[in-house]
Amino acid sequence: MDWYIKVVRDNYANFEGRARRKEYWMFVLINTIISFVLGFVDGIISGPEGWVLGVVYTLAVMIPSIAVSVRRFHDINKSGWWVLGLSLFVVVGWIWGFVLACQDSDIGDNSYGSSDKYPDGNDESGDDFLLDEEE
Repeated sequence: MDWYIKVVRDNYANFEGRARRKEYWMFVLINTIISFVLGFVDGIISGPEGWVLGVVYTLAVMIPSIAVSVRRFHDINKSGWWVLGLSLFVVVGWIWGFVLACQDSDIGDNSYGSSDKYPDGNDESGDDFLLDEEE
């Protein structure tokens, strides 16, 4: 739940920087659970025409959803415009977007900032920090 709150409260409209897989997928998971619960509650309260809570919630998290997606693409060194481009291609774009969102972070710094996961990726020591061996 901390990752969800971090995205919604601390990075509401932050389209800069990087978002690791954990931040992105925890936001998606909690967002999906909340959406199902609100849909269920809407159905109980209003019957089949119930949609008010779901629409209000969707509008409230639309900007943070786009922002965390853009930051996730920045983490794999892709421009945020990929989010828009892939959403336009209905099935193939969604599948490719899913594949890209599942990729591991770029090692070290990229053009969108430094990596929280691999902070020593750009050091000049000659050590392979992933395997802890000399090359």
